[in-house]
Amino acid sequence: MALRILSDPDHLPALNPAFAHRRPATGLGPDEPAPRILLLYGSLRERSYSRLCVEEAARLLRFFGAETRIFDPSALPLPDQIAGDDHPAVHELRELSIWSEGHVWCSPERHGQITSIMKAQIDHLPLALRGIRPTQGRTLAVMQVSAGSQSFNSVNTLRILGRWMRMFTIPNQSSVAKAFQEFDEAGRMKASDYYDRIVDVMEELVRFTVLLRPHATQLVDRYSERKASGVAIHPATDLSSIASKP
Repeated sequence: MALRILSDPDHLPALNPAFAHRRPATGLGPDEPAPRILLLYGSLRERSYSRLCVEEAARLLRFFGAETRIFDPSALPLPDQIAGDDHPAVHELRELSIWSEGHVWCSPERHGQITSIMKAQIDHLPLALRGIRPTQGRTLAVMQVSAGSQSFNSVNTLRILGRWMRMFTIPNQSSVAKAFQEFDEAGRMKASDYYDRIVDVMEELVRFTVLLRPHATQLVDRYSERKASGVAIHPATDLSSIASKP
C-alpha cells in the first residue's frame, strides 16, 4: 500500500496539553465516527520537510480525535504517463480521497511555486470518477515549507486548486520558513510559533469537518448536475419548497 507509516503517533513533545482541546469540535456536530483526513506532501527527499510537517499534522489530528492516512507519492507515475491511469498508486490515491472527509496538503515552495510532485497528486484526482466525486465537499487545510524566508506562494496556489477541486478550504494556513531549522535530528518539530500555527490549523480543520459533516451533501447539490443526470426534484420531498410555503 502507498501509505506512510506514522512513527510515534501519540508522542507530541512540542504540544502543551494544558492548552489543547482533545475534542475541539464538541457541540458543532456529530464527531463520531472519527473525522477521516487524508494528508498529501510534495517532496521525495529522504529528509522531506513537507512530509515531516504532514506527519506532525497527522499526530495532532489523531490527538484531536481524527483518523488519518498519509499517502506516499514515491511510486506515483506522472499524469497521462500510464494509459487510462491504470496504476496501483493512482487507484489507491483516488480510493483514499473517496474515503476521506477532509484533506491536508503541504508543499515545499520551489521556484516560487508548489512542486511537480504535489501537483501530480492533485492532477490524479478527477472531479468525477464513475459517478463519484473524490474531492467535492471535502474540507481542506493548506501548508507550505520554505528553505528561506517566509512565503505564501504555495499556499495561495493550493487554495486555488482546492477551489477548483470543489473543496471547502479553511481560513487558517501554515507557512514554515527556514524549515531546516525547525526539526530535530529525529525529524520531530521543535516547539515554536510555527508549530503552534500547525496546531491551530489542525484544530480548525477538525472543527470545520465536523461542522460541515451533516450538510456536506446538500452544500454541493447542484442544479447543473441534477439536470445532467436527469434527477428531477420531487415537490413532496423538496424541503426548500416546503419551507417557503406561506
